[in-house]
Amino acid sequence: MKLTKLEHAALVIELAGQKLYIDPGSFTTALTDTAGAAAIVITHEHADHWTPEQLRRVAEMNEGVPIFAPAGVAAAVAAASARDASPHDPLPAITEVHDGDTVQAGPFTLRFFGQTHAVIHESLPVVDNVGVLVNDELYYAGDSFTIPVGVQVHTLAVPAAAPWMKISEVIDYVLELRPRRSFPTHEMLLSRAGKDLSNARIAAATEQGNGEFFALEPGDVLDL
Repeated sequence: MKLTKLEHAALVIELAGQKLYIDPGSFTTALTDTAGAAAIVITHEHADHWTPEQLRRVAEMNEGVPIFAPAGVAAAVAAASARDASPHDPLPAITEVHDGDTVQAGPFTLRFFGQTHAVIHESLPVVDNVGVLVNDELYYAGDSFTIPVGVQVHTLAVPAAAPWMKISEVIDYVLELRPRRSFPTHEMLLSRAGKDLSNARIAAATEQGNGEFFALEPGDVLDL
């Protein structure tokens, strides 16, 4: 598999000529050349992880492409469709997934873990969130530190900065999972200095478990 990191939380995984898109949102440059999409995964409903425009860019070139997401995303997509009075085609339907589900999309086996987003503050609602394990290789938990019980994570997408986390939680997360490889995601809120600091902490935790850290920037590729 070939992984390409896009801006913020968005990833593209390619295998056997097909692509899996994960969390293309408002902090991610408009997707282009989306032909060959096998599926889209959206971990939760926040705009930095999906937008109607990003979904349409994939769906317009891939008729009937499945979109896997929790119930909160399905409701958000339905609401966006109802608000949209433009002549655009309607947004694609969402296939709801839940903790413990496994689905097949082209060459990708997708296993889902977790139920809720990490708490930002007690005054804010806690939304649905699922993490996804791709082909028993790549694990991305969305906006959570959900541990996929009984799974050896080979490659881990590690959140670098967010209103819902602190770096000590990131370190503990990486130390518990002990991935063979890790790379940063969810980092668009950081300056260059902030990225360097987070990368150093994630790298140290990964290396403590005898893994290797890759300081991927948007557009960088990692062969899995």
